[in-house]
Amino acid sequence: MPRPTGTLSAAAALLALAACSPVFNWREVRPENTRLSLLLPCKPNKAQKMVPLGGQPSTLSMLGCDAGGATFAVAVADLGDAEKAAPVLAQWQSLTLANMKAGPGTSQVLPLKLPGAAAEPPASRVFAQGQRADGTAVSGQAAYFAQGSQVFQVVMYAAQITPEVAETFFSSLKFD
Repeated sequence: MPRPTGTLSAAAALLALAACSPVFNWREVRPENTRLSLLLPCKPNKAQKMVPLGGQPSTLSMLGCDAGGATFAVAVADLGDAEKAAPVLAQWQSLTLANMKAGPGTSQVLPLKLPGAAAEPPASRVFAQGQRADGTAVSGQAAYFAQGSQVFQVVMYAAQITPEVAETFFSSLKFD
């Protein structure tokens, strides 16, 4: 009985293509009205919402997507005054750690070298372990920085963060 070799070959080729398809399809994105560019591993969704920052309502613009079991996002707000950046970024970082239930001793803050970012407040990168709302463990990494009156948060959350993926994501941050 003859075998349908053409069908088997086509099926094998489709399986090979699926196996080669990248989990992370890195692309450069630029949040609107900023000089920042970065790489995201998937096509981002856009959102905006009004949030209280520095004692006043501000528009928070976000780009984000999910790939490889991780969430990647960048958020930016213009405070209208560069002097407000330091307290806003400190509060933003504290709220993020509280939301992920990162307890004492479960986070580390390190300086982040990011040419073009404001020297004050200094750019920082946060590494944290916590819990999602459903109680499952989550690892988070975030960068906080300012440029002029704009404040930025760049985040990555996953059950387990792969160092190579985090390095690709965070090292892609740059100002034009």
